Amino acid sequence: MRVLVVGGAGYIGSHAVKMLRETGHTPVVVDNLSRGHRQAVPDGVPLYQMSGGDMEPIQDILKRHAIECVMHFAAFAYVGESVEQPLAYYQNNVAETIRLLQAMEAVGVERIVFSSTCATYGEPARIPITEDLPQEPINPYGRSKLMVEKILADYAASHPQFSYAALRYFNVAGAARDGTLGEDHRPETHLIPSVLLTVLGQRDRIVVFGTDYPTPDGTCIRDYIHVEDLCAAHILVMEQLRPGKACIYNLGIGRGYSVKEVIDAVQCVTGKAVPVEYGPRRPGDPAVLYADATKIRTELGWQPQVTSIEEIVETAWRWHMRHPTGYGS
Repeated sequence: MRVLVVGGAGYIGSHAVKMLRETGHTPVVVDNLSRGHRQAVPDGVPLYQMSGGDMEPIQDILKRHAIECVMHFAAFAYVGESVEQPLAYYQNNVAETIRLLQAMEAVGVERIVFSSTCATYGEPARIPITEDLPQEPINPYGRSKLMVEKILADYAASHPQFSYAALRYFNVAGAARDGTLGEDHRPETHLIPSVLLTVLGQRDRIVVFGTDYPTPDGTCIRDYIHVEDLCAAHILVMEQLRPGKACIYNLGIGRGYSVKEVIDAVQCVTGKAVPVEYGPRRPGDPAVLYADATKIRTELGWQPQVTSIEEIVETAWRWHMRHPTGYGS
């Protein structure tokens, strides 16, 4: 299948491009490179440096490459930043997606796989989180993603041939197991790469926010899904889309690891001590969040292959050792 990957130079998008090629599909990348990296796009894959909301150029690309499906990864995704700059988040995550959909409509592309998030659930009433729980996001980032989910549903209701998937991610982590791709955010806020950067001496310490949660070791617990398992789910879902079909799935491994467990795993994998500072809880951090991914497992047979936190960390460490300063190494 010929696939336009919007945000294909970013962390998740670049891994999806790699896997699309490996599974016989033909990816084309659109990325404005504001948060992605040209080096993450393989040689031979067309890369157009522009926004996914640039309607006329996107229409031209969709026609020129006879695109059959769009994978949409382009988004701002920092919760704190979304609170400080809500208009930027609604502009980038919602308005740009509307224009992308308008470009698709203009040329008759009727399949899209959309990156949503567990942040649409807000602070759920029960754990594990199933897809039927109320979506009550507590920050502009989560609300922007939920808005797009609703837009997709409304558009699908008026276009019987249109099909879409909204995949609600939990904590995406790790790197390509062959060491060719990894995680390079500026600034880096994700826990695993932040701890690895501390090991590499690029940060003085890692700050643990809260040690008095009602969890076995007192620190927050989160569901970490390996980036390649996540991308495999995207391709599996894409291949199952049919006219008029909507797919809503959680993507997580169905269990959680605590902040202390992640730090211990990094120390085990790297053989190096991690300097840690313990601080107070951050407002709005639930004690435990992890997915119930039974739906995608049952309906599509998806199974995550990398589920131990040590193996996830090991893949990330392999890339960080080769790229200690990211793609600029």
